Amino acid sequence: MERSTSRQSRKKVVAVVGGGLVGALNACFFAKRGFDVELFESREDIRRAKIVKGRSINLALSHRGRQALKYVGLEEKIVAKGIPMHARMIHSLNGKQSPIPYGRKGQYILSVDRANLNKELLTAAETYPNTKMNFDHKLQDWNAETGLMTFARLDGSKEQVKADLIVGCDGAFSAVRKQFLRRSRFDYSQTYIPHGYMELTMLPINGEFAMKPNYLHIWPRNTFMMIALPNLDKTFTCTLFMPFEDFEKITTGDEVIEFFQKYFPDTIPLIGADTLQRDYFRLPAQAMVSVKCNPYHIGDACVLMGDAAHAVVPFYGQGMNAGFEDCIVFDEIMDQFNEDFSAVLPEYTRVRVPDDHAIADLAMYNYIEMRAHVNSKWFLFRKYVDNILYFFMPKTIIPLYTMVTFTRTRYHEAVKRWHWQNKVINRGLLLSAVGAVLGGSYLLIKNPPDINKLIVSAEKMWDRLVALRTL
Repeated sequence: MERSTSRQSRKKVVAVVGGGLVGALNACFFAKRGFDVELFESREDIRRAKIVKGRSINLALSHRGRQALKYVGLEEKIVAKGIPMHARMIHSLNGKQSPIPYGRKGQYILSVDRANLNKELLTAAETYPNTKMNFDHKLQDWNAETGLMTFARLDGSKEQVKADLIVGCDGAFSAVRKQFLRRSRFDYSQTYIPHGYMELTMLPINGEFAMKPNYLHIWPRNTFMMIALPNLDKTFTCTLFMPFEDFEKITTGDEVIEFFQKYFPDTIPLIGADTLQRDYFRLPAQAMVSVKCNPYHIGDACVLMGDAAHAVVPFYGQGMNAGFEDCIVFDEIMDQFNEDFSAVLPEYTRVRVPDDHAIADLAMYNYIEMRAHVNSKWFLFRKYVDNILYFFMPKTIIPLYTMVTFTRTRYHEAVKRWHWQNKVINRGLLLSAVGAVLGGSYLLIKNPPDINKLIVSAEKMWDRLVALRTL
């Protein structure tokens, strides 16, 4: 069957493929501009599903994502359903907890539930009269020259739909992107990291959060780690990140408990031994993939956004935020080129590719920081130095995390500035240390101490220590 999507107004038809977070938000952006929007999702409507299939690491909403939601009037509603996290809470092996603030006082990221956010975005998109929702539509093929798409339905039937612009928001394993792979001069790479993730649940204790809720809790163990994010129902979603080979070594409930007693002993009474064993074997560890590609468009017919263009590993909390910012950037370029797709799409690729590649690399780096560097005294010292300099020179020295999380500084520009700042600060610290040594040496040479006085002082100190030992 071929369905005509022509309207009397003949406003251009935009087909958004993928009803996840970025797809649903994109539908709002295009509908707000007055385009006729058709959203296609391979799954059933999650708002009506008894069980939402799949699972995901909790989401951390920050400035970029909030700005995108603000564009379509959803920021306040979504923020009201999030839990502020002001700092990382580092859990050492001995049970000590040490907070590392994310930024200045009042700066925080928000823990939000993916399924609830997706439902809110779908509902928002549906409020536009020029938006049509199509669930249970799995894209099989499409043609860049004609804009004709072929969808398979659950009942085995097929449906063909035409659009002026196809927007691929269908995730890391995008069906839209497959057409790009058939074309020359399309760069594509995907990298699976050797670590997987597994989600565990920490239930409330006596009706309250089992831990302090306004933190992102981290148990860094150098080669692996666990994190926990708070939920509105007062549970914590705990995510264990570990090499697949280590997951596979644990085959019994007793081995699970032994492993947690060795590396995360403070979590056993909080999660509960029975819950821990049940959750560990409920589903196997899941893989994490990083995707890069270039360009993001084909002519004036199709463009990729979100994970379809740049799937990133979750360690910077920017996957959703980067996808949401795609919507803002595209919208800004639409203003710049008066909605001319032939000019907008190439410009979007030119502007966005370097930024998305940069955040993909940063996400890889941040895994090492979260699981290992936070244990380093030098790392903590440098954080302190960076924050002090940021306080006194806020326009000159800005911490990388602040640029990425609390501003819309372009990702690749944030990385460049970070490298420059590191050179300047490290050289400054080195010069300060050399200066202190030379200055101290000069003073010793200029005013040599009385050796006899030093000997007497040392003898007195020794006598005091002996006296203390005999008490």
